[in-house]
Amino acid sequence: MASPDRQYTVAILGATGLVGSHLISILEERNFPVKTLVPLASGKSAGQSVRFKNENVTVVEATPDAFDGVDIVLASAGASVSKLLIPEAVKRGAVVVDNTSFFRMHPDVPLVVAGVNNDDLKKHRGIVANPNCSTMQLMPVLKTLNQLSPMKRVIVSTYQSVSGAGKKGIDELLESTAEFLRRTEDPQAPMSDPKVFQRPIAFNLIPHIDVFMDGDEEGYTKEETKIIHETRKILHRPDLLISATAVRVPVMVGHSEAVTIDFEIPVSPKQATEALAKNPDIIVRSENTDYPTPVEATGKDPVYVGRIRRDLSNPKTGLCLWVVADNLRIGAALNTVRLAEELAKMDLVRVPEGKTVAAV
Repeated sequence: MASPDRQYTVAILGATGLVGSHLISILEERNFPVKTLVPLASGKSAGQSVRFKNENVTVVEATPDAFDGVDIVLASAGASVSKLLIPEAVKRGAVVVDNTSFFRMHPDVPLVVAGVNNDDLKKHRGIVANPNCSTMQLMPVLKTLNQLSPMKRVIVSTYQSVSGAGKKGIDELLESTAEFLRRTEDPQAPMSDPKVFQRPIAFNLIPHIDVFMDGDEEGYTKEETKIIHETRKILHRPDLLISATAVRVPVMVGHSEAVTIDFEIPVSPKQATEALAKNPDIIVRSENTDYPTPVEATGKDPVYVGRIRRDLSNPKTGLCLWVVADNLRIGAALNTVRLAEELAKMDLVRVPEGKTVAAV
């Protein structure tokens, strides 16, 4: 157990980004024991400042030497940046919680959701990975229900907000909405070609997030395969049958998921509701008309679950439910900070000697 008085030098890699700003605010909200905050970003953002505990802290260019003296790195600057810089941080003795996709499926990197598989933190070799935002909010739900009865099959359809694509996704929704509305008054008004999404996002749904896969996973997008593989790794269920469809929707913040689960032993809606309600990370809406929506979940920490019902196509062992969460908080920044808290609590803020992650 770590000393309760210990404080840490914490670097935020990607400090000026959408998730980076949430990381900084959540560190402050949760009173994480930060001795020194080191905001890191690209060279073009260096010299800017971020606000932390009523002080302006200058952003530093993210270079290998910037990690000297850092205890913990909370990283959310993109997979290519993580590939280059996270090994450099670990070489200098920092433990990294990485919110990008780069290390998630590495066999030597634990993929962890706080409150779901904390014990996997003990296996870290300097790097802990955060799962994809859609996977993240699903895990407390599946872990809780799997304890009632082993799951045989999971089908999930996600409805993912534009903030999942970062600030540029939010900007494109705002711009395309304004253009669309102008066209209702003037049909000849120009419409910009989409730059972030594959189709115009205003008043639209796009069943295409990330690239399409080849081989055995042909026809699935990378986002969908992330949900599949990450779920199996986190729950230690490599045999779990799971399929996913990921859809981008014109919502600012908050991902929603329609989930169907087939269990080995029957689980009633009442049993599921009672079990989920006991999980401190979940809020259950049990009334049919009291379902959660992204607007209500925005800015909140819990995962919200509603519309728990029998699967009429499989009434004996099937359940359907609706899952909603703020993808920038529980889906990214909050879990990152909670993992840092667990590492500190378990006295794991150190790189095990001779056990760093092999080159990828």
